[in-house]
Amino acid sequence: MAAIAENNKLPKRRTPGRPKKTIRRSALLMVRLTPTERTLIEGRAKKAGLKPSEWFRRAAKSAKVFPRFTTEESGWFRMLAGLANNLNQLTHLAHVAGLFSLALKCQAMMRQIEELLTKIGSHDG
Repeated sequence: MAAIAENNKLPKRRTPGRPKKTIRRSALLMVRLTPTERTLIEGRAKKAGLKPSEWFRRAAKSAKVFPRFTTEESGWFRMLAGLANNLNQLTHLAHVAGLFSLALKCQAMMRQIEELLTKIGSHDG
């Protein structure tokens, strides 16, 4: 009994070495930079008091990236390109057959183009 009591009185020994990290970064992402980009990132990291890798991680987490065009917008651009092609063909016909015979077609085409440009201009992307 005396030996057990003496073991309880001994202070607990710390485990040797550095404490284990709670978050372990095991994935690697390779990024190619120009010397200018690297210098810029290192300068900004130094101003923030961070290592470049930590600065880069924080910048990537807070960055907002928007897609270039949605599928709807891409459809509008394809339609606009088709209308421009049709307008070009009508212009060629107008030179051959006379302008007055195609005036109504050209006006209808211009209305469609204006509607598409209004949609594209007012769309919040």
